[in-house]
Amino acid sequence: MRKPLTNILIKPAGPDCGMACGYCFYSGKGALFPDTSVHRMSEAVLEETIRQLMAGPHGELSVSWQGGEPTLMGTAFYKKAVEFEERFGRGKTVGNGMQTGGILINREWARLFRDYKFLVGLSIDGPEHVHDRYRRTRAGGPTWEKVRDAAHLMLDEGVAVNALSVVNDYSVRFPEETYGFLKQLGLSYMQFVPCVEPDPADPSRAAHFSVSGAEFGKFLITVFDLWRADFADGAPTTSVRFFESLLFSYAGLPPSECTLMDECGPYVVVEHNGDVYSCDFFVEPSCRLGNVTEGRLEEMLNSPAQNDFGRRKAFLPERCLDCRWLERCRGGCTKDRLRDPRDGGLNHFCEAFSVFLEHADGEFRRLVDDWRRKQEALERTRRALASGSVERNDPCPCGSGRKYKKCCGREPSALA
Repeated sequence: MRKPLTNILIKPAGPDCGMACGYCFYSGKGALFPDTSVHRMSEAVLEETIRQLMAGPHGELSVSWQGGEPTLMGTAFYKKAVEFEERFGRGKTVGNGMQTGGILINREWARLFRDYKFLVGLSIDGPEHVHDRYRRTRAGGPTWEKVRDAAHLMLDEGVAVNALSVVNDYSVRFPEETYGFLKQLGLSYMQFVPCVEPDPADPSRAAHFSVSGAEFGKFLITVFDLWRADFADGAPTTSVRFFESLLFSYAGLPPSECTLMDECGPYVVVEHNGDVYSCDFFVEPSCRLGNVTEGRLEEMLNSPAQNDFGRRKAFLPERCLDCRWLERCRGGCTKDRLRDPRDGGLNHFCEAFSVFLEHADGEFRRLVDDWRRKQEALERTRRALASGSVERNDPCPCGSGRKYKKCCGREPSALA
């Protein structure tokens, strides 16, 4: 089955960045482009990329702008990008998302994000001592204060902002403090990304800043219990992407995180010069699919090379095939099997998944059961309303025991 071209990731400034995060896996990618030390996408490459994305029959599309640091392109670049989306999209819905370190965000940026409805993923690892441990300027200075202020500014302007927090060897010690800080800051949508990269001095070992599976498992358990304790009226008041993706899996729906899918490769990456790669974590010569100025993105997405890349995820060690949690983790992210040779082909976070799912499995099942009961109750209510057999003072057909006017009748949007 051909994969639809509905989602692409664009790196318009390549690996360029004003920060020098100690754990960054992308900073060395400049070696792939030796002809220049400054990497910027031309308007011609941008236009061709957007034109190809919009050319398909699909009515809903998404573009993720990442880096390096994508705000190095300036606001005029993204105004032009939206102009191309409108010109070539002819009424299609396009969701733009940007992942940024935040140090260049000012009111002009915040208003652009608001006006063009960009979803912003702000890289902020936690409170000051956690964030500044590794997220430093090129001169070695701290960045936390600028990033915190950027969060306040964007939230004040009505921008949709998510927190992207890297879990490293230091931040893993502070799950309660980090979760509480992000909530207090107003970033109720959170994504926790575990860090593992090879040690440049000794590629046979994970780098010192990497987090171990055992530590990350404890971190997940603590954050899960905090997340669960924050539910109100049976619904979460904060969003943790990994937990919600697992809930989709438990409900028999496709998970939102590609790390939990059977195969990889549902999107492609377009670098600043138009080169196309299989995945954000595999921008390397062996995973180069072509160039947008010389071929079609849809064909690259469905090429034998991309299909082979996607199937690599399903090639699991025998130990994984007998694991009770395989249905949930699906081996995790392919890159996490390759960063520490001592893992022997297993995912570096295998232990984390195991201890976490042992802790949370029953609760996930209860949450899915509750969700299904609510869906059934809403369906009963819809049928009753359609038949005209319920009055405002009648017992609500959903089975809550309350009067309809104080239950489903109070929130008609819930029945939409």
